[in-house]
Amino acid sequence: MVRRRAELPAADELVMCTVKKVFPQGAFVALDEYGEKEGMVHISEVASGWIKNIRDFVREGQKTVCKVLAVDKQKGHVDLSMRRVKDSQRRWKALQFKKEQRAEKLLELEAKKLRKSLDKAYDEVGFTLQDKFGDLYSALEAIAIKGKEILAGVDIDKKWVDALSEMASSTVEAPEVEVVKYIELSCPTSNGVEVIKSTLINARDSVKTSDVDVEAYYVGSPRYRIRITAPSYKIAEGALQKFVDIAITNVKKAGGKGELSQTPKGE
Repeated sequence: MVRRRAELPAADELVMCTVKKVFPQGAFVALDEYGEKEGMVHISEVASGWIKNIRDFVREGQKTVCKVLAVDKQKGHVDLSMRRVKDSQRRWKALQFKKEQRAEKLLELEAKKLRKSLDKAYDEVGFTLQDKFGDLYSALEAIAIKGKEILAGVDIDKKWVDALSEMASSTVEAPEVEVVKYIELSCPTSNGVEVIKSTLINARDSVKTSDVDVEAYYVGSPRYRIRITAPSYKIAEGALQKFVDIAITNVKKAGGKGELSQTPKGE
């Protein structure tokens, strides 16, 4: 079972829950990532609007994503909401939980190779990775991208560093995101076509790295579609902005014009 170092979640956190008991005024749920500690969803937080029969919305055994409203650490009480979780948040949390389950299984397999229990693995390395990277799967993705060097300075035994590095490189795919922008470039000079072509090539070569891929497509004068793929949105957005700045600056220097263009609906 996926677990966290903290005994209870923090306010506003999204948590994966299993419904344990439904009653007229609400439902008790187990917090799947916190040792199945219990939380409560009041009927007013189950769904928006008037609820005639709570069982039309929630049932025993149901897996659901809740938002933490309040936590009383002294009493161990956790107040939760189902209705305040957006569909996009629910999908994101469910996906993250599946990834974390996979990461835990991989951690358990490596622990067995080192003749350690899963509990010991969490104590020695799991919780430390969560502290640094937010969750286990993000840690494994980072190791897959950057190698074990990314664990330099982290208080983890070398045996674990080597084991995690080997495992991440062979079983975890490096994440990849995509961002797209449209740009308008024009140059009225006699060699305008060559100016734009060299401008795009120069911008591409200035941005492209082993982690960042760049593609520029002609979609109809004077518009070009720029697509960047990278390990994260932060890196992709930064690369895209750099590409646009270089392209617009260079084409203007050659006597042309350049500006961002509106992205078509559906992109």
